[in-house]
Amino acid sequence: MIKILIADDHPIIRYGLKQIIADEDDMMISGEAENGKQVFDLLNLHEYDILILDLSMPDINGLEVLKRLKIIKPNLPVLILSAHPEEQYAVKCIKAGANGYLSKIAVSSLLINAIRRILEGEIFLNPSFYKQIASDLDNKSKQNLHEKLSHREYEIMILLASGKTVKEIAGTLLLSVPTVYSFRLRIFRKMKFKNGIELAKYCNEGNLVLS
Repeated sequence: MIKILIADDHPIIRYGLKQIIADEDDMMISGEAENGKQVFDLLNLHEYDILILDLSMPDINGLEVLKRLKIIKPNLPVLILSAHPEEQYAVKCIKAGANGYLSKIAVSSLLINAIRRILEGEIFLNPSFYKQIASDLDNKSKQNLHEKLSHREYEIMILLASGKTVKEIAGTLLLSVPTVYSFRLRIFRKMKFKNGIELAKYCNEGNLVLS
C-alpha cells in the first residue's frame, strides 16, 4: 500500500485530494498536515512513501520545507502542489529537490499519474508544460540563428531587411554586386530563409538593427 502524506492548509484541498486517491486500491492518505511544523512532526513519527506538499504554507513555505526535507529525508519523494502555474515555480522547485510539480488546476486529471510516475523514479511535470518548454526553446533557437552569421553577413541581412537592393548594398559597402549576391546566398542558407519576406519578418520580430 502506498502511504501518502498531504500538507495543505486548506481543508477543502485536503478533502479533494482524499476523494481522488480514495478510488485507488493501492493508495491511502495516512497523514495530513496543515503547516510546515506538522509535516516534520508527522515525519518523525511515521514513514510515508510520498509527500504531497503545498507550496504556500502559513508558517514555513513549501519551498523551505522541501529544502529541509532534502537534508533529513533525502529519499522521500515530494510532489509540489501549487496554485501557481508551472512557468512560475516548477523549475525552481525541481532544482530544490522536488520530484514533481502540479498546478492545483490540473490535480483532478493528473494527480494519480503524477504519484505513480514519481514513485517509479521519474520527474513529473504537466505534459502541457513540457510542450511549452520545448516551444520556448525552439523559438529561442530560431531567434538566435543570426548569431551564426559573420559580422558582414549580419550587416547585409539588416540592409536587405530595410529594403535595400543588392546593387544599393554593394554601393554602400563598397563591394561588388556578385560579392553581395554571394553573401545573400550564404545568409539564406544559414538562416534557412525561403525568400526576402521571411528575412524581413525575422529581423522585424527580433528588432534587429545594425550594430
